[in-house]
Amino acid sequence: MADTTAAKDVVDAGSPASGSGVTVNKGELFSAFDVEAFEVPGSREEAWRFTPFRRLRGLHNGTAPSTAVVDYEFDGVTDGVSVELVERGDERLGQGGVPFDRIAAQAFSSFDKARILTVARDAQIADPITVTLDGPGEGEVAYTHLQIRTEPFSKAVVVLDQRGSGTIGENVEFVVGDRSHLTVVNVHDWADDAVHVTAHHVSVGRDAAIRHFAVSLGGDLVRLSPHVQYRGPGGDAEMWGLYFADAGQHLEQRLLVDHSAPHCRSHVTYKGALQGDTSGDKRGEAHTVWIGDVLIRPEAEGTDTYELNRNLVLTDNARADSVPNLEIETGEIVGAGHASATGRFDDEQLFYLCSRGIPEDVARRLVIRGFFGEVLAKISVPELRERLEAAIEAELETAGA
Repeated sequence: MADTTAAKDVVDAGSPASGSGVTVNKGELFSAFDVEAFEVPGSREEAWRFTPFRRLRGLHNGTAPSTAVVDYEFDGVTDGVSVELVERGDERLGQGGVPFDRIAAQAFSSFDKARILTVARDAQIADPITVTLDGPGEGEVAYTHLQIRTEPFSKAVVVLDQRGSGTIGENVEFVVGDRSHLTVVNVHDWADDAVHVTAHHVSVGRDAAIRHFAVSLGGDLVRLSPHVQYRGPGGDAEMWGLYFADAGQHLEQRLLVDHSAPHCRSHVTYKGALQGDTSGDKRGEAHTVWIGDVLIRPEAEGTDTYELNRNLVLTDNARADSVPNLEIETGEIVGAGHASATGRFDDEQLFYLCSRGIPEDVARRLVIRGFFGEVLAKISVPELRERLEAAIEAELETAGA
């Protein structure tokens, strides 16, 4: 466990800010709470080569000071659930993970106060808890920090609903206690101007399970970096993602699942669709980035892992970058694999439906709904699932599909 004292100094010197160190593997990331411990990132760095820096509005280089304070709102808090407003020095902050890039460190150094939501030991919360974050407003900048904790033997569903305008840097921690079960659905439903860069620090306890859903539909630029670590054997992490990029949008997901304990499981499935501005204007390009890193360390015997990314390109002027990476340091595993594919409509599927008398525009919609159906079906909150289905339908109407 990282030292999370009030000083919050450099925690892991695996890759010093000076750049003189050698990173042994994907899991040996330099991490620190202090933003000055990091150099300003550049486009030649692997972790940033797809990100358009000019659109980050200074989040990455210290030129975006906080101009507004925003707070999370909580609905559905009941017996067995508590919400606290804490100072930066609270010893629990950082137990989910330590900032591993400059923006995450900037967010940790800049928030006013943090929120901690705790599900008590043995609590079985039947109804979902909704956590809402509204952006600071167009032209404003805010930094936030949220930690969601499940104590041993508890179970809960949390919906993190993010909306509005502005520029937001954020850290979210998920500390999943031993033998507890957490389902979290994060919906990025930002306004067209929003820029949101967030790091999700996921710490999975012994025989614990997390189901993590990331849904990106809105925003000018959204960059999400989930980082999963296991604190003991028997941990189970499922990472599900759905994204739909319109003209001019940049949606980026960078995952790292770090298997450092034996007999743990991970399953990653992300699916995205893209539709750009077909007039040829470069500014109207729809761009998605998915990086899926899985590391299996020597001590992680009995690991079972698989990751999948699929992208459906609906129009011209759309680009999907997909890079799955699998690093294995032990041969004593149950299984490990990955797959990635990007393409246009399956003409055979379209022809089959049209040959059965279904109009082409309706057939195209059916294919897209089926494409996303696997992910949507896993979301256990009916109202939210219906809302997301309606949002995708609205996207398809915009595309003229």
